[in-house]
Amino acid sequence: MFEVSDLFQWDRFIAPAIIKSFYWLVIALVILFGISGIFTGLLQMAISPFGGFITTISAIIGIVVGVVFSRIIAEFILIVFRINEHLGAIRNQGEHR
Repeated sequence: MFEVSDLFQWDRFIAPAIIKSFYWLVIALVILFGISGIFTGLLQMAISPFGGFITTISAIIGIVVGVVFSRIIAEFILIVFRINEHLGAIRNQGEHR
């Protein structure tokens, strides 16, 4: 985890420590919006059964796609920071020679 002093120093990145929190926040939002879309589709079925069905299916697909893409983006961010750490280690090895 990170400490409060890390907020005022530039030696260490804090994003890798908090990216998991943001990931779960995004997942919660995706699911809430998806449930809202499902209820909207179910209510729309009273007016237009086909339109409501399409809206409901679209909301379910949106939940799945949102979860998958949020995971991909979170992993991408973590990979970028990990690459930075590895490049720093390689640079430090070259300085000791």
